[in-house]
Amino acid sequence: MKRFTKTFVRLGALATIGVALAVCFAGLQAQAEPNRVTFPKLDELVHYTTVRRGEVTEHISTTRAAIEAIQKGLPVPNGTHFVLADYRDEKIFRYFVMEKGAGWGNDFEERRRTGDWQYQWFKPDRTINLQENTARCMACHASQKDSQYLYTAKRLSEFRGKPVE
Repeated sequence: MKRFTKTFVRLGALATIGVALAVCFAGLQAQAEPNRVTFPKLDELVHYTTVRRGEVTEHISTTRAAIEAIQKGLPVPNGTHFVLADYRDEKIFRYFVMEKGAGWGNDFEERRRTGDWQYQWFKPDRTINLQENTARCMACHASQKDSQYLYTAKRLSEFRGKPVE
């Protein structure tokens, strides 16, 4: 009986530890993270492209300096914001913001870095949406290393004052 009780207690302790670790790791994977990204003044940005995906319309904007840099084959300057305004049923659903800052890549382990870009999701009221996972953004944009981590670099090159579609 003593042996059975000891085994039962050990198994219970191991199960408790296992559940605690699973909760911790699940929390790490699903949690968004605050970072250095700020919400920019939208009226200072240039709407350079529109992307349509079914019922979703995305207006993407950035600074005039970023457009000029891309068109000249130069790096996007530090301090640049890119904003993707996600519209659904013709109403703003959320914002996705990329911002670049000197040395910002060092805030993350090397395998997660996308140059010095950081990413953040914002609600329609422009408050940070910590329900969104920014690690997913970094992983996706990492595939665009050859175009300064931008999916729309080609559209920036083609922009001549009217949003490229």
